[in-house]
Parts: sequence; structure tokens; C-alpha cells
Amino acid sequence: MTDNVTPGKLWGVGLGPGDPELVTVKAARVIGAADVIAFHSARHGHSISRGIAAPYMRAGQLEEHLVYPVTTETTDHPGGYQGAIDEFYEQAAERLATHLTAGRSVALLAAGDPLFYSSYMHMHRRLADRFDAEIIPGITSVSAASAALGTPLVEGEQVLTVLPGTMSTAELTRRLRDTEAAAIMKLGRTYPGVRQALSDAGRLDDAYYVERASSTRQRVMRAADVEDADVPYFSITLVPGPRPTGPLPRVGATADAIVSAENASTATDADTALNPGSTGEVVVVGLGPGSADWTTPEVRRALDEATDLVGYTTYINRVPTRAGQRRHASDNRVESERAAMALDLAKQGARVAVISSGDPGVFAMAAAVLEESADPQWSGVPVRVLPGMTAANAVASRVGAPLGHDYAMISLSDRLKPWEVVAQRLSAVAAADMAIAIYNPASSQRTWQVGAMRDILLEHRKPDTPVVIGRDVGGPTESVRVVTLAELNPADVDMRTLLIIGASTTATIETEHGPKVYTSRRYTR
Repeated sequence: MTDNVTPGKLWGVGLGPGDPELVTVKAARVIGAADVIAFHSARHGHSISRGIAAPYMRAGQLEEHLVYPVTTETTDHPGGYQGAIDEFYEQAAERLATHLTAGRSVALLAAGDPLFYSSYMHMHRRLADRFDAEIIPGITSVSAASAALGTPLVEGEQVLTVLPGTMSTAELTRRLRDTEAAAIMKLGRTYPGVRQALSDAGRLDDAYYVERASSTRQRVMRAADVEDADVPYFSITLVPGPRPTGPLPRVGATADAIVSAENASTATDADTALNPGSTGEVVVVGLGPGSADWTTPEVRRALDEATDLVGYTTYINRVPTRAGQRRHASDNRVESERAAMALDLAKQGARVAVISSGDPGVFAMAAAVLEESADPQWSGVPVRVLPGMTAANAVASRVGAPLGHDYAMISLSDRLKPWEVVAQRLSAVAAADMAIAIYNPASSQRTWQVGAMRDILLEHRKPDTPVVIGRDVGGPTESVRVVTLAELNPADVDMRTLLIIGASTTATIETEHGPKVYTSRRYTR
């Protein structure tokens, strides 16, 4: 432990089954007070737990997004699926331990109850022997599904058996024959086997299917009527012990229909946001590069009108929280998955704002959303793009007008295109004598490209060509410097930096207020 620092406390926070109003008072209090909010998701980046907790979070909280490397997919990890998962849990535990050792409290979110088929328990096993840990229980999906069904699950001395749908069909059949009531979890792709087991055990006619219990997308159906392809992981099959004495009023009803029928005056904005009977829209917005003053009024209106925000965690954290608005944060490597999630939410009736920094059409989410929207399944979902100030223009403004004539924008990242393509484009633009705005110049895992870029450009540009190094422009740690191309040091550049490389007509003027840079609009004939 760090000297003189009292370690932080780990909270395992049960959020309940999906409706934010089913979060306990204690859970809501701990979420709002915690220094760090941690949550899991698959690689698509959509965290159900964070969406539930969002109304209780406060601005400025640190977030740890723990993204599973695999869920049911294949993996090339030498230890196979289990090896990949075990390694992920070890790494995730150490990320949380770093915060706890530094004295920060960590609220690790868990849908349902933290110790009931939850990811939390894997962190608890690895951290509870080193740090103070407390578990806040939550309403389980079994209880929520039973409430959604509207009939008793067990009574008297009846036995309830909770079964994972991942069991073999033969074992499920045996256990279903031997119990009076059952709840079968972990459905999704396992549902055909679960249906077969129910049929083989003679329980199919008494079984009911509940999807996304308590959420705005809840569905309740007879298990025999469910299409296998439509079953998500977050669904459950119930076999009640007591035989219903009459028709079940909620079978076949959606959550919206139930809320309407009950005249629920306390429904929140988020509860009524999704309307399965209509299509919402996706609006891709740019916040500008750093300062809130650079977010346009048009974008602010779109953010205010949105029921759901989707985006990279760092960018979503720049948007003030609003009660009832769902926030779906993810890391910066899942653009396609993030786009698909936004379109799916809109297809269900949500008004979705996809968040980008700068301008959404410049190395950002607009292209990813439009590319994904070309899939026929999203044909009815409208997509709009709202512009924002680009990082290139923001950096340029700090020193004058280095982009005053023809210029190109190039990303140095080779994650989506090979370095050979990047190098070819750098050489071509340099030979054409245009100024260049360099995006994504470096990251913690990618540091050599800045030096390689400098060497390519020096084949076409003079060593004294002006270079503007702008970091976190518009943000709290803004810095802007002007150096020459020969002086450009890769150690001074990171992912929050944007570079502007001058052309042959770019000049630097020394003033009492610092250097000014401009690229002339005229060429000497």
C-alpha cells in the first residue's frame, strides 16, 4: 500500500434488473459518492450497467470501462477462451487496485445482484483479501421476471431451481423433471436447447419467456411462441410452481403498453424514451476540440433532445448529465460496434446522439455510422450529421493562419490503414507543397511514426519549415509551440497532440505576444 494513504473501499453495487427506479436507495447513494465508477461490457462497448446507473452519477467521476476481450467468440489466446478471460480478470483487478491503493473508492456496477451470476464476483475474489469490500444487494432478474409475468413463482414448500441455459439439453431436461418451479437464465443462442429440454420434460406448455425484465424493452411471451433468432442474452424462462388460475394479463405485452395501461404517472424520461412502435433517429454531433464554448447551439439542442448518448467515454464525459438521459460509453477502438448500437437504439424509438470531439466528419464517428447504416437492417433509421469545429482549425487559430492556403489532413494511425499507405500519402502531399494537419500522431503503444513522418517530410521540405505543436487546445492543459521541422521531437507528441506542418510559403513572425504563423495565399511567380 502507498505510505500515509488510507486505501479506498471497493463497493459491489447491485443495480437491479434494468429499470433505474429499481436501484436501491443505498446503491444510488454509493454511486453518487464514489470516486471511481467501474463497469463491464462486451467489445461493442455498450454497458447496460452504466446505463442503469447514469441518473445517479455525478459530473467529473472517474470511469473504468472493463471491456471483455471475448464473450462467446473464438480467440487465438494460447490458453483458449478460459485463458483469455482469466487474464482479463487479472488485468481488470489490477486496474481497480491502482485506484484503491491511491485511496479512491471504487463502485463496481453489477446488473441484478453482485453475487448472482455476476461479473463482480471475479473482482471480489481477487481484491477482497487486500481491500475493504462491501456488497450492496440488488433485485435479481428472477424477481423482476416473476413480477413482469404477474403470477406467483413458488408458494408453500415448493422448490425453485435456478438453471443456466448453458447446461446440456439432457441435464436441463432431468432437472426440469425433478423440480416444481424453475428459472432458466443465460439464454441467447442457448434457447433452442432450452426449448427442447422444456418439451422433453413436459414443461413447455407451462413455461414463459421474459425479455429484458423491467426495462423499456421488456417482452413477455409463452416460451413455445418465441423465435430462436430473437432471443437476447438478457432474457429468462420461468416455469411457475403454482398453476395460474386465469389468463396472465401481461403475456404478449411490451413494457410501454404496461406503463400506459397502469397510467404510470411516475415514469421517468428514460422509461418512455424507447417506443418499439416507432423509429427514432441518430444524430452524429461534434463537440469541438476542447472548450465548451466551441460547441455550437445546434449541437447543444441535439444533446438536450436526445434520449440516449453514445460515444467514447472521454467525449461523453464532456456532456453535462441530465436526469433520465441514458449514457452509453465505450472505449475508442469499437467504432463499428458503437455505430450499430446507436442505430439499434434508434430503431427501437430512441433519439440518439453519437458524440465526437471536433467535427464528426473528420476522423470521427460520422463515417462509421453512415457506413454501418448502409446495412439493410437499418434502412428505416434516419441519420443526420451536425458539424463542429475541427481540432486543426482550433490549433491553427492559436498561432494565426498556418492553414491559410491549400492543405491536407492525414491521420498517422495505422490501426485502420497500413503504414505504407500513410507514408505514401505523406510523401505525395509533401511533394505537392501543401500544409498538412496531422491527426492521431502518437499513442502509448504507437510512438515511432512521428520520427518516420519527419524523415519523409524532410525529403521534400526545408529543415526550417514551421511546425505547430498543439496539445489539448481548448482544454485545461492547453499548450501550443512553434518549432522547425528539423527540431520536431517525437517525445513531445502524444495522442492529445495535433501537428501542423507548414508549406514552402508558410512563414513565422516573432511578436511581443509570441510567434505567429501564416501560409500565404500567393505564390511568387
